[in-house]
Amino acid sequence: METKNNSFLMEEPIGKLMGKYAVPCIISLLVGALYNIVDQIFIANASYLGSYGNAANTVVFPLTVIALAIAVMVGDGCCAFVSLSLGKEKPRDAGKSMGNAILLTVLFSLVLCVAYLVFSDQIIAMFGGTVNEETFYHSKEYFFWISLGIPFYMFGQAMNPVIRADGSPKYAMASTLAGAVVNIILDPVFIFVCRWGMMGAAVATVIGQIVTAVLAVWYLTHTKIVKLTGSDFKLNSVIVRKTMGLGICSFLSQISLVAAMAAINNMIRQYSALDDIFGQTQYAQIPMAVVGIVMKFFQIVISIVVGMAAGCIPIVGFNMGAGLSSRVKEIFTKLLAAEAVVGVLALIIVEFFPKGLIGIFGAANESIYYTEFAIRAFRIYLCMVVFACVNKAAFIFLQAMGKAVASTMLSMVREIVFGVGFALLLPKFYGLDGVLYSMPVSDILTFIVSVIIIAMTYRQLNDSERKCPDGQ
Repeated sequence: METKNNSFLMEEPIGKLMGKYAVPCIISLLVGALYNIVDQIFIANASYLGSYGNAANTVVFPLTVIALAIAVMVGDGCCAFVSLSLGKEKPRDAGKSMGNAILLTVLFSLVLCVAYLVFSDQIIAMFGGTVNEETFYHSKEYFFWISLGIPFYMFGQAMNPVIRADGSPKYAMASTLAGAVVNIILDPVFIFVCRWGMMGAAVATVIGQIVTAVLAVWYLTHTKIVKLTGSDFKLNSVIVRKTMGLGICSFLSQISLVAAMAAINNMIRQYSALDDIFGQTQYAQIPMAVVGIVMKFFQIVISIVVGMAAGCIPIVGFNMGAGLSSRVKEIFTKLLAAEAVVGVLALIIVEFFPKGLIGIFGAANESIYYTEFAIRAFRIYLCMVVFACVNKAAFIFLQAMGKAVASTMLSMVREIVFGVGFALLLPKFYGLDGVLYSMPVSDILTFIVSVIIIAMTYRQLNDSERKCPDGQ
């Protein structure tokens, strides 16, 4: 039977499985994050773009996250559903989920692409692109070309977790890596040699995304465990509802981040105008450019954190489906410890080496005001990054266990209630610094909630273990 190919998920040592699945997932997410980060590095080091280009990249970044949010909702939901189905020895349900996920991704990506192209000016303004005329111009140019690549980007990102669920985490990693390498090669050519500016950065990104999408299409015609049939590509309301339900946490964790970024960008635009230095036209874009850089570093950290947790989804789902609560508990314990270690390492970097970080993003070409604000931003904004890492692990682990409601509630509390709320409130008292303080305050309060959820999860797993010690 097909499902026997995945029986090793409930037999091999947990540490070995976590390494096998988490490392490729981490690399895939890091490589995916590099698309935007690499663009910003080359843009920042192009003297004719500088902080204006950086600010434009910051404006457009949340709009790519919207596309990613929809893609991971479909992809992660399908990944969880496929893993649970295989654990329960229901391979046909897994096939239907995969086929429906492909159709939904294509449909959603085309709709979003058209919406971006039609309403580009309004969308850019909504995310703070009107901080000054130069930033708006660069934002519009970059956004147009990025929008054209949305269908390819979303397809590659959505199929990545689906490919992992089919038992090929290394291929998922390689397909994403291939696209990123293409982007890294083309960025300096288009930006420095051809001098295409923001268009060059965007076109390099889109070409890389096309490569990843093509490789995903090839894999779907050569699946390893789940064999797709024509009937799998007929939308099934029950399958779609279950798949989307399992993926809603991934969607909300990303889309709520967009809401927080929109609030932050607009507060930066508003309170920069009131600042003695950044109220001057020639410096107005600096706070937005700097916060964008801080977010990019945080994205690298979160890519590692999410990669570790998301890589465990097939393992957790299969063992949950098989009733092996003791193994699920062991995974949870090791995952939380590993995420905390990542957070501590990130904290050391931002607190002791902020100049090195901003140097990567072209600080040498900027004023002293840029450097001073960047150092302060890194040290304040990410001072509670350890809590942020543990919070993310808790969110995704609950999702892997099929606890979509609890996972979704945690994500909503963190990003909407705390993230947006404090981003809007604290600047009223602390100005621009209030925007920076919104992050650590949100992470502290979310961690308190996470501790309660984590304790409840352990209690439930202990109860399940006592009732069914052998997974029977």
